[in-house]
Amino acid sequence: MAELAISLPEKWTQFLKHLADDHEVDVNTVVSELCEWVFSDFESKLQFDAWLNRAHPPKGQAEEEARDTGEEASEEEEETEEESEEESHEHRD
Repeated sequence: MAELAISLPEKWTQFLKHLADDHEVDVNTVVSELCEWVFSDFESKLQFDAWLNRAHPPKGQAEEEARDTGEEASEEEEETEEESEEESHEHRD
């Protein structure tokens, strides 16, 4: 198995350490077995992958979404400006 250095939020670190101490095992064993249990079936893996893609999109995807969002905002601004111009022309007539 590969060695990983991970950091967990403090509340989870304390919780997992407490569990490990209660069961007289290393906290790394608890985390490893937790991951093994969570990802033991294909459906769980798919759900995690979908969540991770939404929470932290792959680099290229995140850049593309940011660009698309920027383009949508620009289009909305242009439409608002055009509507304002049309209204001001109507008031002049």
